[in-house]
Amino acid sequence: MKVVLLAGGYGTRISEESQFKPKPMIEIGGMPILWHIMKGYSHYGFNDFIICAGYKQQVVKEWFADYFLNTSDVTFDFTRGGEMIVHSQHVEPWRVTVVDTGLDTMTGGRIRRVRPYIGEETFMMTYGDGVCDVDVSELLRFHRSHGHIATLTAVIREQEKGVLDIGGDNAVHSFREKSAGDGAPINAGFMVLEPSVFDYIDGDDTVFERETLTELAEQGELMSYMHRGYWQCMDTARERETLEKLWNGGKAPWKVWTD
Repeated sequence: MKVVLLAGGYGTRISEESQFKPKPMIEIGGMPILWHIMKGYSHYGFNDFIICAGYKQQVVKEWFADYFLNTSDVTFDFTRGGEMIVHSQHVEPWRVTVVDTGLDTMTGGRIRRVRPYIGEETFMMTYGDGVCDVDVSELLRFHRSHGHIATLTAVIREQEKGVLDIGGDNAVHSFREKSAGDGAPINAGFMVLEPSVFDYIDGDDTVFERETLTELAEQGELMSYMHRGYWQCMDTARERETLEKLWNGGKAPWKVWTD
């Protein structure tokens, strides 16, 4: 199953570093937060990634190329015109497709642009700036149990994210922007989507959270998987520092994998 990672927006400028690289490439413990997210999926057996790149997309492509080389034993044979021979790979068993989905494309438009790489299969999707210890295999099991188009992971946090009105049947009855002090569950990303979701995305200007999810909720096609574990996005320098301290202290709750 493919996992779509949104990593192409301008995002928030949490430091001078983000002027030179996309926010998903900002490092936590020496590795991009995008790598942390992918390691979590890989722990549960999901290794086929599609990265929706845009802003500074060349940085994403170059990082993965370097990561492959730096975790492999190679021979550069200049007697054969500079042929490179890969002897042994120590990198994860990933298949990574990096797609330039445009500089100003909105979130829904980015998802729509990678449709040719997804086909007509169920797929997962999340954002490239938040870590979580959710069991994505259980998330998928829940999604398949209800038969609706979309499932998102819901958490309760005091942050200004999309607020969910969730019924007793786990259906999301409404989706709206969050107000300060609101204690309702919020959208943490980590979604499972059916290919029919593309019918709810008009074009590059479609904001997935504002338009697509709202319409899905109104039609009873958006379900929630309540997660009571750890989740944290990285919108500010302070949030980055918190994640860095947890990682360096060996107390990162999102690290579900073993080295």
